[in-house]
Amino acid sequence: MMQTLEVKDLSKEFGGVMAVEGLSFTLEIKAGSRLGIIGPNGAGKTTTFGMISGELKPSSGIVKFAGERIDGFKPHKVCRRGIGRTFQIVRVLPELSVYEHLLTGAIARKFSFGLGVDQQREAERILKLTDLERLKDVVAKNLTTVLKKRLELATVLMTRPKLLLLDELMAGLNLVEIEETLKLLRKINEEMEIALIVVEHVMKAVMELCGRIVVLYYGEKIAEGSPREVANNEKVVEAYLGKEAKNYARS
Repeated sequence: MMQTLEVKDLSKEFGGVMAVEGLSFTLEIKAGSRLGIIGPNGAGKTTTFGMISGELKPSSGIVKFAGERIDGFKPHKVCRRGIGRTFQIVRVLPELSVYEHLLTGAIARKFSFGLGVDQQREAERILKLTDLERLKDVVAKNLTTVLKKRLELATVLMTRPKLLLLDELMAGLNLVEIEETLKLLRKINEEMEIALIVVEHVMKAVMELCGRIVVLYYGEKIAEGSPREVANNEKVVEAYLGKEAKNYARS
């Protein structure tokens, strides 16, 4: 049976303000599953990630993963179920080397400090995959912001996720770095069969990567569909894409 992420009527209220209201979508957990979530600042994108990954408890609604209801679970429990995430403001352990940092991902998965040869081999493999091999002995605090983002992604991969939530991974990257990141994410999705949900403001990236897009506007879903369908949606053009929509409507 195909595993899925199911979000149904999900809402989050902060002091009387609805940050997310009645959000529903599903995603199959398999190679080729890549969903984008877009919308202006304050639309509820990161709040949605927080409710799925356990940082925030929903005010109402349901999150089910692989048939199990997980809304309200603590982040470590969500992680152990197979959901990993990166953060809009990158989070690294500054005093650890790149290699040591990856091993913390294995610890998070096992909740044990006994790391064996298998975990070390896996770390070497992921270092190579993410092009961090040459930096394995560098202390995390000495990395650029771009490399810290790559390190955070590599560490999450060490938890062996089935689903990755990526929050503005490509913010601040130049065009070459964006293309390199897109290539890496396709490889993670297709070869490792890890499903992706991508929150991005870099429209070129999200439209090229994702086969389906959910558009949020002040906490509500105003559209869902293929990049072409979303780019041709009048509500989306008016609320968010504007002139950029012309570039994607033809793609």
